[in-house]
Amino acid sequence: MSQLLSLEGPEHARAVRLRTERGVFAALDVPALGGSAEGGVGPTALLVPGFMGSKEDFLPLLSGLSEGGVRVLAVDGRGQYETGDGGSVEPSYAQQDLVEDLVAVVGAIGAGPVHLVGHSYGGSLVRAAVLDTAGDPELWASVTLMNFGPAGVSEGQQERLRLLLSVVDSMALADMWPFVRNDDVDTPADVVEFLERRWLSNVPGQLAAAAEQMLNETDDTDRLAGLSLPTCVLSGTPDETWVPEGVEKMARELGAAFVRIEGGGHSPNVHRPAETVSALLGFWRSCAGAAVRKLPACQSKCSST
Repeated sequence: MSQLLSLEGPEHARAVRLRTERGVFAALDVPALGGSAEGGVGPTALLVPGFMGSKEDFLPLLSGLSEGGVRVLAVDGRGQYETGDGGSVEPSYAQQDLVEDLVAVVGAIGAGPVHLVGHSYGGSLVRAAVLDTAGDPELWASVTLMNFGPAGVSEGQQERLRLLLSVVDSMALADMWPFVRNDDVDTPADVVEFLERRWLSNVPGQLAAAAEQMLNETDDTDRLAGLSLPTCVLSGTPDETWVPEGVEKMARELGAAFVRIEGGGHSPNVHRPAETVSALLGFWRSCAGAAVRKLPACQSKCSST
């Protein structure tokens, strides 16, 4: 389960229901406050959460990104938390459908091209989205893979996903909650209450589909490397979800900016938000207006924190 330590966010964040051609999506919309013509980032950033996550996973980043001159839209995917089935009569949680959802969201906000960020399982969705659209520069200004590896998750995570798949069709989410909650950290009571409410709001079919996708993810590094799209791989450590060596190898093969955030764990957006904000803004600024991904300026400015 994605982690949260606080529910605090910027006062100017708006909870919105984004109407698209593929249904209605719950989102947090945060306008840009800071930045200038020279230093502001400009385009919107679209933040895509991971498995069992939601838009609230990005709360610690919103103020810093907004003050850095970027509008931020964090969205619940189809089947997650407040989006639910998105209003679809026959919702599908196949990767291709979730990819088409992301494209529809960009079209609905009318702010393309966007800086696309995917955390964990969200990384597989944003990678699939840019591949499906051939890195369309009218849709995407850049793509960032946060704590996402090139293919399937580690063996330990595979065991957990298979356990979930074995019970998700027969066990109520309320009965599963004691087994999925994270008791390893001292989490404030209001956050615990939120996490339980969010878990109970998940669509079981989406959880099952996401688990299957994480188990069977293929390595599309070569295809992504062939696109002319500014790319960053951001890795909080330590992380047991994807093998760290594989993540670094993926970044090298992509020719991508690589950012390691020590102490960020699997959720640097939560555990090291200031460093994560700095890395994202630095990457976006250095790659703004770039026609191709492999620019020396982008590489040198984004390679470390």
